[in-house]
Amino acid sequence: MRSVVQRVKTAGVSINNQVYSSINNGLLCLLGISPEDGEEDIKYMVDKITNLRIFQDDSNKMNKSLIDINGEILVVSQFTLYGDARKGRRPSFDKAANGESAKIIYEEFLTALESVIASHKIKTGVFAEMMEVNLINDGPVTILLDSKRGF
Repeated sequence: MRSVVQRVKTAGVSINNQVYSSINNGLLCLLGISPEDGEEDIKYMVDKITNLRIFQDDSNKMNKSLIDINGEILVVSQFTLYGDARKGRRPSFDKAANGESAKIIYEEFLTALESVIASHKIKTGVFAEMMEVNLINDGPVTILLDSKRGF
């Protein structure tokens, strides 16, 4: 499982020019799922994302987590995080999970996230839908995560 986590002032998802969901002060989490991902990957990512100390404390140091600030999170499924562009000019997505299995893991990730963050603080896009994601990156702060610890 891979994620691009961005600290945001605001973020939102629109579908067909209609706002579907939005958050303030929190994290935008783009989430990619591979066929090998399972319960341990979900647990690792939920723990890592919710406890990343990337929010400012009173001394202006990154010492607070999403949990500490009682922030919101917008989770958007993004299979292109498994795009491999090392050969040629068209990325291969062979390492991304197929839609059916990815959706199951995505929903399990959201359920696990609800055990840590209040459900009203969690927003999503629509799985496998063409979406427009907008954000105001705060910092900017952007972190790459991989449950297999590949980077």
